[in-house]
Amino acid sequence: MLLALRINVLAKGYSGISLETLKQVIEVFNASCLPYVPEKGTVGASGDLAPLSHLALGLIGEGKMWSPKSGWADAKYVLEAHGLKPVVLKPKEGLALINGTQMITSLGCEAVERASAIARQADIVAALTLEVLKGTTKAFDTDIHAVRPHRGQIEVAFRFRSLLDSDHHPSEIAESHRFCDRVQDAYTLRCCPQVHGVVNDTIAFVKNIITTELNSATDNPMVFASRGETISGGNFHGEYPAKALDYLAIGVHELASISERRIERLCNPSLSELPPFLVAEGGLNSGFMIAHCTAAALVSENKALCHPSSVDSLSTSAATEDHVSMGGWAARKALRVIEHVEQVLAIELLAACQGIEFLRPLRTTTPLEKVYDLVRSVVRPWIKDRFMAPDIEAAHRLLVEQKVWEVAAPYIEKYRMEHIPESRPVSPTAFSLEFLHKKSIRIPESGDL
Repeated sequence: MLLALRINVLAKGYSGISLETLKQVIEVFNASCLPYVPEKGTVGASGDLAPLSHLALGLIGEGKMWSPKSGWADAKYVLEAHGLKPVVLKPKEGLALINGTQMITSLGCEAVERASAIARQADIVAALTLEVLKGTTKAFDTDIHAVRPHRGQIEVAFRFRSLLDSDHHPSEIAESHRFCDRVQDAYTLRCCPQVHGVVNDTIAFVKNIITTELNSATDNPMVFASRGETISGGNFHGEYPAKALDYLAIGVHELASISERRIERLCNPSLSELPPFLVAEGGLNSGFMIAHCTAAALVSENKALCHPSSVDSLSTSAATEDHVSMGGWAARKALRVIEHVEQVLAIELLAACQGIEFLRPLRTTTPLEKVYDLVRSVVRPWIKDRFMAPDIEAAHRLLVEQKVWEVAAPYIEKYRMEHIPESRPVSPTAFSLEFLHKKSIRIPESGDL
């Protein structure tokens, strides 16, 4: 990605690089000859100088390089193995290869894509947990979200309805508690549209900035051939992607924070009405006790990682570069936060599927049964304690490879395309104004204290 984005910048024609050199760089990319680039060392202005210098080092036949054909070797030998020659730099070309925000942006692209994938699958995992905990779908009513019309909130509520609509996809679990006396659910269930929703909106905001950045000329000085002028500016400064990726980490972290609380509810018998720690023979078996500890540890670590790196700046280059973005660390830790979020949701997915075992023979909705079947294709039910790390890793892979989304998405999109009328089943947890009047209950007015 780093090499591809650098080529994209050079191809815009503002870097002062010759067409011959650019074509050589493209040939290196097409041969998958990749220079060794350390992940640390950039302060994010003037661009990602240190990482991009390592990138350029391989192009001129110095340092280490890798390709599928040669593996790791000295760059000049890797290039020779592919019939390529090292780049011989012309005036301005050395600076053209190393000045820009492509290290931040390439890592940022991966962060945005993985964040998008886990955010939409978080809705599916949470919906499954809601079923296991016998929650109500009333909180996802269209009218509630229409009066607070944030785009992400509306979409998340829609996904929950499409997955949990018991009239459209009959759920025996939902029917089993439809006439219970519970008034409302905990925030970790009821407020998913609001919490997950702003994560979706955050990702969309960051994606817009990263998309603009990866298609921008971030060199210095900029060469404007049409006016015959070269101008020194500041497009190399990484503040845009740095701030955006700090924001992304803060936003996406909340998916793990709320997921960990749902895992607690699944494992806690006083909250779930399920066996302690989701195992039949408690005491002899610890079940999901330590898996929940793992989720809590990851969430706690994320709290430290979410401290914005872009609020820091250290003067460099003899006080000429006296404000920097620290965007490289913003990008790297955003990816780490997202990986932790994936792992916490993997644990919740396993816990929710384990909870289903104790509700059998009752079945959930068709799309959620498909998710359950997917998980059971790689992880068997928890009968007694066993080595859990492979199970967590298997569930993590399902999320990273978007398998959970793939099995549920057709049902979500069918619900969207068919414009299925919203079902609003009668329940003691929802009451009408007519019911209140019959009970002679006075409805407070806006002026009442």
